Amino acid sequence: MDQFFAYISRMKYITRWSLMRNSIPENIQEHSHMVAVLAHALGVIRRDVFHRDCDPDACASAALFHDATEIFTGDLPTPIKYYSPAIREAYHQVEDVAAEKLLGMLPEELRPAYAPLLREADGEVRSLVKAADKLSAYIKCVEELKAGNNEFGDAARETLSALQAMRLEEVSWFLDRFSTSFGLTLDGLQRG
Repeated sequence: MDQFFAYISRMKYITRWSLMRNSIPENIQEHSHMVAVLAHALGVIRRDVFHRDCDPDACASAALFHDATEIFTGDLPTPIKYYSPAIREAYHQVEDVAAEKLLGMLPEELRPAYAPLLREADGEVRSLVKAADKLSAYIKCVEELKAGNNEFGDAARETLSALQAMRLEEVSWFLDRFSTSFGLTLDGLQRG
């Protein structure tokens, strides 16, 4: 049963932010691409700005697959996913089963290469991917607000607060230098 990549291709059908009115729809494939870009950037910042050991390519690869289990589970909205410790634990168990199902769709020779990506095995990589995931959510909120969708106002504030609470110097460095540009128009970017 070698259907792994056909299922990965279906990430484009899983919609994010299902409880929110969206001006700009987003699916988990688009989201995963942005998280990969941001995780890579955070890895480069860690390595080249703060001179700490990091493999940005490993961060990007892990980010590409960080939501792959949602092919089977769907995107559970954050208020539900984190409503209680019991729900959070149950959801982690469901994600583990989904990751095993995906791995079972690969030829045995490929499973060792994909298992760490689907299981987020490396703690350092996982922390940067988690930060990039939250950063992507914040950028989505900023873009929605820029489009006049005030539905994302509270989410933007809460997400920025969560990013700051991570206390990752890479995230602070990124936010200080790049965050305001996401609120600019195309003309504003070109004048920049």
